[in-house]
Amino acid sequence: MSQLQRITINPSQLQESQLLLTPQQQHYLLRVLRSRDGDKFIAMDGISKWWLAQLIGEQGQILEPLEVTTELPVSITLMVALPKGNGCDDIVRCSTELGVTCILPILSDRTLLKPSPQKLERWRRIALEAAEQSERAFVPTILEPVAFRTAINECASIHRYICEARGNYPHLTTVSNKFSSEIIIAIGPEGGWTDQELEIALESGFQPISLGRRILRAVTAPIVALSLIAAACEV
Repeated sequence: MSQLQRITINPSQLQESQLLLTPQQQHYLLRVLRSRDGDKFIAMDGISKWWLAQLIGEQGQILEPLEVTTELPVSITLMVALPKGNGCDDIVRCSTELGVTCILPILSDRTLLKPSPQKLERWRRIALEAAEQSERAFVPTILEPVAFRTAINECASIHRYICEARGNYPHLTTVSNKFSSEIIIAIGPEGGWTDQELEIALESGFQPISLGRRILRAVTAPIVALSLIAAACEV
């Protein structure tokens, strides 16, 4: 089914076997893709379900449910300090492709970006598009940015890791055998975490880990961390 176009729908658009397409979806299928009556596509609700559908006029007809096996066996929450510029766009896009479950943008002591509500909506749109492209069953949740201390205090997972570029800490791969159903991993900003932030995280139960001997860019580090986790979980 990989050759078929995928669109994300709201579950409320399903009326028994009929799929009520939004004006935007109709425009995309009929005008942009130039789909015709009977052309098939995949509808995904972003919360685990896929259906094979076909275009009937300006609406969709559900043909059958589809089984999707593209998700990681663990739930990953990425706590990421917002990088400068549009770096978060790349983080959201690549993290979605790699299987992240939730992204929590962090306002750290060294964060320069002060995101607007429009930025948040942009990130959610990027996550949706990336989930469609990478054939995800789930569209990651993009939470509203919060202060570092707030994020740390609200974390409840047993497996909590904070990436630190400097210091003699175990590599992420050495703790991969401990991964269970839920993982939280925190990635710092340009310049890294402050000493106070690292201390707060350690006091809250976060385990410091390394991503290697080289200093990674704030946009690169999340991609490396998620790649290592995915590789460890999918062998």
